[in-house]
Amino acid sequence: MDEKTREKVNFDRGFLSEKVKYIAGVDEVGRGPLAGPVVCCAVIMPIFSDETIDGVDDSKKLSAKKREFLAEEIKKKAVCYKICRVENDEIDRINILEATKKCMKACVEGLEVKPDLVITDALEIDVSVPQKDVIKGDATSYTVGAASIVAKVYRDKLMDEYDLIYPAYGFKKNKGYGTKAHIEALTERGYCPIHRKTFIKNFSASAAKEPLADF
Repeated sequence: MDEKTREKVNFDRGFLSEKVKYIAGVDEVGRGPLAGPVVCCAVIMPIFSDETIDGVDDSKKLSAKKREFLAEEIKKKAVCYKICRVENDEIDRINILEATKKCMKACVEGLEVKPDLVITDALEIDVSVPQKDVIKGDATSYTVGAASIVAKVYRDKLMDEYDLIYPAYGFKKNKGYGTKAHIEALTERGYCPIHRKTFIKNFSASAAKEPLADF
């Protein structure tokens, strides 16, 4: 085990006790984009064995190739994991913070093994399991880092698929975030069915107009 991984694993091990055997790390991806769902993952990793995986970190710090490799390793070695998503129309209806909390809650409650403790990336969720909200949790906790990687890889692949359906917006490159090219496409074409209307209205009146083409 490399030193950075050891620090993250030891952080999680510090919560183990007679009452805490299974720790679930929970994280989200996609709170900021103009399009697509918010995606969350909850994962319980073995942290007292030779099953730990070197290189697990905040997904934003890793290359796409590294994330994809690690995501497969995490899913193979996890005690269990659950991926959930909340779509753009629901985000518009209840707001992104509530959508994120709803998504995380569904992940925790959907785990095959009930955790004794949940660690989140500085966000409290409405679950019956005790939880610890850690600032920069994805860079501090091994299990939260693992969750962030699995969620990121899932959402990136999903946005690649949306790019094939709605190629005008460059989803393969921007993953739904508000790049200059993406905003220009919104201004010229209007929105597509996966855009978050409450997000795009902040740019210009024309960005929130009805789409020019049927999708």
